[in-house]
Amino acid sequence: MNIKRSIVLRVRIAFVAVALLAGAIFYKIVHLQFVEGEKWEAKSESINFQYRQVSATRGNIYAADGSLLATSLPFYRVVMDPIVAKEEVYRAGIDSLAFLLSSYYRDRSADTYKRMITEARTTGKRYLILNRKQIGYQDMQKMSQWPIFRNGRMGGGIIFEKVEKRYRPFNNLASRTVGFLNEDKYGVGIEYSFNEYLEGKNGRALFQRIAGGSWKPVFDAEDVKPDDGYDIFTTLDVNIQDVAESALLRQLINKDAEFGCVIVMEVETGHIKAIANLQKNKSSYGYGENYNFAIGDQGLTEPGSTFKLISIMALLEEGKIGLNDIVDTGDGTFRFYDRTMRDVKQGGYGKITVQEAFEKSSNVAISKLVDQHFGHSPSRFMAYVEKVGLDQPLGFQLRGEGAPYFKKPGEKYWYGTTLPWMSIGYESKLTPLHTLTLYNAVANNGKMVKPMIVQAIAKGNAIEKKFQTEVVKKSIASDKTIKALQQLLEGVVNNGTAKNIFSGDYKIAGKTGTAQKLIDGRYTQRYYTSFAGYFPADKPKYSAIVVIDSPKGFNAYGGDVSAPVFKEIADKIYAQDLKLNKKTAVPTYLAQGINEFPFIQAGKVDELQMICNKFGISNHYNGQGDNWVKSVPQVKSIQWKSNPTENPTVPDVSGLPLRDALYVLENKGLRVVYQGKGRVKNQSISPGTPVQQNYVINLVLG
Repeated sequence: MNIKRSIVLRVRIAFVAVALLAGAIFYKIVHLQFVEGEKWEAKSESINFQYRQVSATRGNIYAADGSLLATSLPFYRVVMDPIVAKEEVYRAGIDSLAFLLSSYYRDRSADTYKRMITEARTTGKRYLILNRKQIGYQDMQKMSQWPIFRNGRMGGGIIFEKVEKRYRPFNNLASRTVGFLNEDKYGVGIEYSFNEYLEGKNGRALFQRIAGGSWKPVFDAEDVKPDDGYDIFTTLDVNIQDVAESALLRQLINKDAEFGCVIVMEVETGHIKAIANLQKNKSSYGYGENYNFAIGDQGLTEPGSTFKLISIMALLEEGKIGLNDIVDTGDGTFRFYDRTMRDVKQGGYGKITVQEAFEKSSNVAISKLVDQHFGHSPSRFMAYVEKVGLDQPLGFQLRGEGAPYFKKPGEKYWYGTTLPWMSIGYESKLTPLHTLTLYNAVANNGKMVKPMIVQAIAKGNAIEKKFQTEVVKKSIASDKTIKALQQLLEGVVNNGTAKNIFSGDYKIAGKTGTAQKLIDGRYTQRYYTSFAGYFPADKPKYSAIVVIDSPKGFNAYGGDVSAPVFKEIADKIYAQDLKLNKKTAVPTYLAQGINEFPFIQAGKVDELQMICNKFGISNHYNGQGDNWVKSVPQVKSIQWKSNPTENPTVPDVSGLPLRDALYVLENKGLRVVYQGKGRVKNQSISPGTPVQQNYVINLVLG
């Protein structure tokens, strides 16, 4: 009996416990539903529904002629909500859809695609990535017409998730100047400096959280559409940029140099037409655009002899010297306190004029003159540096501009030797852009303009901001001084350290620069070589600077290393610019209306004679042997003029077709690079120049 009562008691206790538990559960359900319902409903919505950012389309970057330098191309990831389509729509289209997906992606069979979609539909999966490969806009348009997909997002469950990628039609052309912007909003170049305009304003849209942690967009009346970014219109010229990069790269490889940069600027406007920066890759072979040495801190260095332009300008402005004054350089050495200044030429130049001193880039002559006239008051010399603004940043449009460095008289590190060494480009630091701005001012008859690389910011046809040429200094010196400086710069190319780039087609003015590199506090036998100048010198349109750091081999000076690159760039720009390039002279016989002669310029005499004889054209040659000739049209005949190629110098190949020019030049051991079609119009190395094996010669055909 006691056992029976015990069992009954336990059953009753268990029943009461279950009843109480059930009551508590029922109470909790009622409480959650009616008392805390709004709270948990709001929490559920906050977890499963969110307003998320919708990125704006980034603006484009254009060259001066409208060529596209960078743009954002839309790509799409194909996603599907399999349960949206009605049963009859799904059954009618799944086989065709699976076949089309398999044919397009070529990674799965049609049966596999059908099984994947059907399983997702059966299990209620709301977010199915059909393929992770991104598609373009045109393919997206085609897919939107496929079975099931053609019913749209609400009727077929198709979702094209937009993913934008930055695309450069010219690949790596001007890559460092165009720049980039990473996910942390850090970058370089135009992309970084003008990001506030390019990025636009992001919008927002309602998204629903679905299985797998993915988010699916949901239409909502409160969605805010993104405001796309502005377009940036630069001053860059893609043709000049390509020429600059190609010429620089060839010389860097040829000299096994560490890095180099080129800037080409329009004299009157200050528009940058090209900026090229190439540095030897540390982890791989070749060169790449890893840093903007043209404007950045790492490009700050002692400029060398290109700075002598300021020294001469200061002397001329003070009325201390004339170009024909004599300066005694002695044996090429001169002692300032405890240091000895030396000229490159062993034994020195002796007594020379100021003009010759500049043309030959005599360190002794320039430093003696500056010390003699400014040594008692170095602050007067520094006043000329400050007058032209070389001691301050230019306020260039790209971020990261390097700030020039100059010692100041009276400061701790100003010594008695500071002024003489500063006068020839040491104990100070400038970027190539600062040096070019100075030379551009001389080319511009004294007017200094601020370099600019962006000329407008716009969206569609509406211009948001336009940048005009800014005059920094109306004149950096008197008209008399500017004329003298122009004469000196032309003399450097005609008679001085850059006479190897003299051109008979147009005039070049400029100055070579060679500075020993200071490493660990000691000057080494590694050099920073440069050439800054402008062309055509009689009516300047372009200025440019070429810098090549640590070239290897003999003759590692600015005139031998950087000046030829300047010449190559100038030749190609001159050939391409119809406003600069004179039209090919019309032969006399054509001008006189005698049209029976073919347009013959140059070639092999036996071949040309054969052609003329076949057409019954009178021609005469007084030379002997199988020689190369040029044509000299007479009234009713052609006279062949000998054009010898046997001498150990660079031959004249103007007028030759490419085939013949290649034959002549490559037999001389020259490496030929050419552009254009037709006959040779210009050659980068002047005829008569001593041949150097494996030297690169550039031909412009036309």
